[in-house]
Amino acid sequence: MVAEGKGEGVVSTARERVLARIRAANAGAPDAPGPSREYLTAHSPAGDPAALADLLHENLTDYRAHVSRSGPAGLPGLIGTLLARRGARSVAVPPGLPAGWLAEARGVDRRPDDRAAGPLSAAELDAVDAVVTGCALAVAETGTIVLDGGPGQGRRALTLVPDLHVCVVRVPGQLVASLPLALPRLDPRRPLTWISGPSATSDIELDRVEGVHGPRTLEVILLADQDPPEPDG
Repeated sequence: MVAEGKGEGVVSTARERVLARIRAANAGAPDAPGPSREYLTAHSPAGDPAALADLLHENLTDYRAHVSRSGPAGLPGLIGTLLARRGARSVAVPPGLPAGWLAEARGVDRRPDDRAAGPLSAAELDAVDAVVTGCALAVAETGTIVLDGGPGQGRRALTLVPDLHVCVVRVPGQLVASLPLALPRLDPRRPLTWISGPSATSDIELDRVEGVHGPRTLEVILLADQDPPEPDG
């Protein structure tokens, strides 16, 4: 035991003895090389857009998101179908959302959230069934979608309050393989929201509850640059 009032000195002396032994053991040893910084930036084929799209699709599904694919011509019809399938009667529209995206959302009340019409209040957002947005980026290896409040995305509340979020990801333009490749393309000064599947949490009994602090349902559309070719005949 350490005598009262002398503990600090004894500990200090023991420390000095240990450090002295380490210095003596390392005397004359060559300098160790510095740590290697040649880390992998991705673990998937970053140069294969089709493989990355498949990987993103797989990881989003693993997170319980629902994934569809479309070309430009079929996008409005697909969005309309998804909203109807989920029973959405109203949709929040962020500023800058391409007008044609909701062209076939028939019978759905469009509620713009912009400066001209005035932002939707918390109560109005809570009453909206769905929101349709674009995104800034998607990360294939983690199944993550990143929003930065840019055109077609809107403020953060738009994608946190409504129960259904339909998000369009342009592939391959907005698709990257990994987080190290995503970060240089994002502006840290913007309000970044990172989404990996629908909102969910679990209690101490591991009972999963969805929709606690975000949308209960996440529908992701992977939008290709071109429509598939028409079949022959």
